[in-house]
Amino acid sequence: MCLRMIASNERILADNAKNENVMDAIDRKIVRALQENARLSNQDLSERVGLSPSPCLRRVRALERRGVLGGYTALVDQEKYGLPLNVFVEIKMERPSDALIRGFEAGIARADEILECYLMTGSSDYLLHVVSASLQDYENFIRNVLTKLPGVRSIDSKFAFGQVKKNTVFPPG
Repeated sequence: MCLRMIASNERILADNAKNENVMDAIDRKIVRALQENARLSNQDLSERVGLSPSPCLRRVRALERRGVLGGYTALVDQEKYGLPLNVFVEIKMERPSDALIRGFEAGIARADEILECYLMTGSSDYLLHVVSASLQDYENFIRNVLTKLPGVRSIDSKFAFGQVKKNTVFPPG
């Protein structure tokens, strides 16, 4: 009987290790609740997701350990912060080589004005989301940063004149 329990526990541990990257409905509720309000106390979070506080905290810590929850941040009003311009920039590269790509991406990582950078399919190689205080500041950014990056063949800027939707919460999965 004792050996059967040990074997059963070992099988459960092995299954849990295999499924460590699988999120269940409770994990998804926790993630959504924290995306909506990362300042929730563990008590409030546990009530929202239907767990007692201890198991809820264990799940949060496991989500952090697995990298599902990568950190907590504040949502800042972009205009009040002084960066009212949103520019989406399509970059086309010259014939890219590994060294050229590494140099370009390192330069992108150093540019604070770039909030996001995506490697794309289609007619452009990269899509950047850039914020700026003014058209003059954006022009300086283009002249002093983007055009100096290795391998850039063309830059196509598209200015957003309004925001229809911005959501920081993933859809339920």
